[in-house]
Amino acid sequence: MPLLGKGVAAIWHNVAREFQADYNHWHVYEHVPERVSITGFLRGRRYVAIDGEPEFFHFYETESLATLTSNAYMTRLNNPTEWTQKIGPNIKDNNRSLCEVTASLGIGGGAAILTGRLGTEESREKELASWLADELFPDLIERPGIVAAHLLKGDHKSSSEPTVEKAMRDKPDDVADWILFVEGIEADRLNPLWRGGELSEAALKEKGVLSAALGTYRLHYALSAGDLC
Repeated sequence: MPLLGKGVAAIWHNVAREFQADYNHWHVYEHVPERVSITGFLRGRRYVAIDGEPEFFHFYETESLATLTSNAYMTRLNNPTEWTQKIGPNIKDNNRSLCEVTASLGIGGGAAILTGRLGTEESREKELASWLADELFPDLIERPGIVAAHLLKGDHKSSSEPTVEKAMRDKPDDVADWILFVEGIEADRLNPLWRGGELSEAALKEKGVLSAALGTYRLHYALSAGDLC
């Protein structure tokens, strides 16, 4: 299984252009290492948009969903560093979804990723999950240039826990019902999937999706817990 654990914190947001140099430096040199050093965090990956919104995307693979509400993680969220306190108010349009991994297919990771944040009809969630995990994803990972596909179930309760870091932001975080990732060696293997293909908004709505925020991103940085040893 290409994802390292059964939990994922998936985060998208924008940062104003004038703050991006400091944001990028903070994120790579402090924020991702800080998060990955927490017990139960296995790997962090950071991306920037090729085609889609918001501009920045990153996610953390964890041992389980419970890791994302653990005392160790909550302590960090409620005790932000001085640098984090400087950056936090400049993060806008935040979608932060704490998720359980329901399907993860493929081998390894790609340099580009297609992400989808889905709002769903509750009565059709099982149909959607089965179609993605059992039908579409096994087909996708056999296609040239596509290396992995993952399906995550957003946990609204866990995602909505108040923290000091959240209080810095301009509005409450959005949370997705379901999230999909498809990883490829380059974006041109992924864009056709959501630009008129099987993962287009129109195709997803036929499966009970009410809203779909789709986009492709390129990898900036990755760090695993083993890298810190």
